[in-house]
Order: sequence, then structure tokens, then C-alpha cells
Amino acid sequence: MKPNSGRRRAFGLSLRLAWRNIWRQKRRTWLTALAMIFSNILLVFMISLQFGSYDMMINNTLRMFSGQIQVQRDGYHENQKMRQVIPAIGELASGIRERFPQASVAARANAFVLVSSQDRSFGTRIVGVEPGHEPGVSTIPGLVREGRYLDNPDAAEIVIGSVMARNLKVAVGDELTFLGSGREGSFAAGVVTVAGIFDSGSMDLDRSLAEVPLGYFQEAFDMRGSGHVIALLLDDLNAVDGLLTPLKALVGEREELVVLDWETLTPGLKQAIQADMTSAWFMYGVLIVLVAFSVLNTQLMSVLERTREFGVIMALGIRPRRLALLVLLETFLMALLGLLIGALLGGLVTGYFAYAGFAYPGMDQMAEKFNMPAVIFPALDPLSVMLGPSVVFIFCLFAAIYPALKLYGLRPVDAMRAV
Repeated sequence: MKPNSGRRRAFGLSLRLAWRNIWRQKRRTWLTALAMIFSNILLVFMISLQFGSYDMMINNTLRMFSGQIQVQRDGYHENQKMRQVIPAIGELASGIRERFPQASVAARANAFVLVSSQDRSFGTRIVGVEPGHEPGVSTIPGLVREGRYLDNPDAAEIVIGSVMARNLKVAVGDELTFLGSGREGSFAAGVVTVAGIFDSGSMDLDRSLAEVPLGYFQEAFDMRGSGHVIALLLDDLNAVDGLLTPLKALVGEREELVVLDWETLTPGLKQAIQADMTSAWFMYGVLIVLVAFSVLNTQLMSVLERTREFGVIMALGIRPRRLALLVLLETFLMALLGLLIGALLGGLVTGYFAYAGFAYPGMDQMAEKFNMPAVIFPALDPLSVMLGPSVVFIFCLFAAIYPALKLYGLRPVDAMRAV
């Protein structure tokens, strides 16, 4: 008989013995397995909900204004100077729309100006937008609470935030004057009518952002058909990476232009998600450690109860490592049982909420205010289903090491005398 065949038979025998042994104390086994199953269900749901909330957070942040992808002049992101423009930005934006119909595309131009009402003056950022395309890449048009959004690409009108309107003491229909610098450093000025007032829920945004039609912006700031940014937004965030390469190839004909993804545009968002993930895993870790100690207690009791039995077996010539392997196999089978049942039930529970959505109390009022979805849809995928249960499984195996090591110090004579 080949040595490998003998080892396989011995391992198979140990596996059958381990399965029989874990059911010698059915109540204790089920209590331990139920602890693992419950923790796995909770981990699957919470991790999937967390991933889903991250997707919603990213989408809502990017849909607010920045978009998921931007085409800019090289160096504009780090140092936004007026002269770093994209020539013929309207034609380029139209070409991107034709090439990538799955994406919403809008051209923009930016300037920093001094805006004044009859009583007050404040510095702010003014953005020239395409009224017909901006709603596809930004939620601000849907956040207008008073008046209306821009609808004429060449009209001398402006949409401002609620904090800016309060600071300037203006309402819909009032006139504002702005002063700034044009593309080549020339003097830029204009008088615009407040067409609408938006309320994004962000005081910084409501205080520091105003939008005018792109055509009017180009005329007032002597842009000669140029702009600064082309923003793109896709329905599926996961499709962004697949769009980057062909978009870079299309834009690559103009060497001065670059394509930036959302991680480059908003690095603070990714850092916030990483910080939240770290704090969440601290809480998950407490739950996992508690389950591991439950397994440690179960296996340690099992070993102590069978001390005489192990002494007799060792006296017959069985080595301690074979008994240690048996204890580890028992833990492996029990942890595997908890993993499979927990992942299955956790997937079913999460699948229901992934279809129906999950909402916290009061979330609908907050969602209405910030133009956000009223429910969170957990992100159900193999990673979110198996990540938590797999960590529980590994920790349970580690917890069985101590009971298994105790067998190496067991002396057959003393073990057989144990009560």
C-alpha cells in the first residue's frame, strides 16, 4: 500500500471521528454553532449595508457637483488658473457625448469673483454651465427651492445658494453685480438677475457657489468658446474604470488635456470611507473575539471531559499530534457548519433588503432635504457575504490551538487517573 493512500485513510478516519465527537454533546455544539451562525448573519448584513451606504455616499457626493470623471487642462486641478482652458469645449463635450452615450456630459467654466447686491459684497465662485446638460451630472438643478433653474444658455441670470442669498439679502428677481478677471487678465463685469435659489444642505456649498449659463459666462469673461472642465457621470459607479481608458484615448489627441477619476478629484471622500471602515471593523472585531472565546471554551471543556479517554488512547500508542489534529478537525467542522449556515441565512436576509431597501427612522425627511434616495440598498456580492464569516471561521480555528496544545503535555498514566 502506498504511504499517501495510508495517510488519506487515516485522515478520513480522523474526520469521521471528529464529526461523531462534536455530536456527543449536541446541546453544547448547537449553542456554539448558533453563536457563530448569529454573528455571521449579523456580519453579512452589516458589511453589505456598509458597502451599500458607501456606494450611496460616493454617488450622492459625486452627483452633487463634481461628477465621477473630469476632463481638464493638465495642472488645472492643482492650481486653478483662469487661463488654463480647454479650447472649443462645447465641441469636445459634444464629441464625448456621441462617443459615450451611456454617460451624462456637461461642460463648465469657473471663475472667482466679487458679487454684490445693493447692501453687501462677498467673494464667491461662479460657474458657467450648460443648462440643458447640467442636470445630468449634478443634483443642484433639482435642489432649487425658490424660483427656477437656468434654461437659456445666453441669458444674464444666476442661480445662487441659500446661504449666499441670505448673506446678500436678495430674493428671486433681484439683480446682482459681479466683478472679476477674464481669461487674459482683462476686466470682467456683469449684471445678472437671480433666477433661482438652491439649498444643498451644505453651508459651504450654499455660501460659495453660483451658476450662470455657459454662453453668458464665455462672453462676460472673454473665454472665446473655451472652458475649464468637462464633467461626466455614469449610472453605475463600477463602470467608471471601464470608461477611463477609451476616454483617455479620445482625449489623448490633445496632449494638454488629462482625464481624472473621482478618487483624484475628491481624495477626502476615500479617506473618510477608510476611516469609517476602520472604526466599523473595530466593533466587528469585538463580536468575532467573543465568538472565538465561545469556541475556545467549548473545545477546552471537550478536551477536559475526555482526559481519561485520551490517556487510554495514548497508552495504546496514539501520538499527541494525532489527538491534537482530531481536536482541530472538530473545531473545523463546527466552524464550517456555522460558516455555511450563517452565510446562507445572512445572504437571504441581506438579499431581501437589497431588493426592498433599508431605511433608518427619519431617513426619508433627510433624503428629501438633500435630494438623496430615501433607502439604502445593501451591496450583496460574494465579498460582502463571505468576508465576515471567513474571518469568524479563521478566528475559531485559532481558538482551538490552545486546547489542542494541552494534549502535548498530557501523560497517559496521570490522564487515566483523572476523575
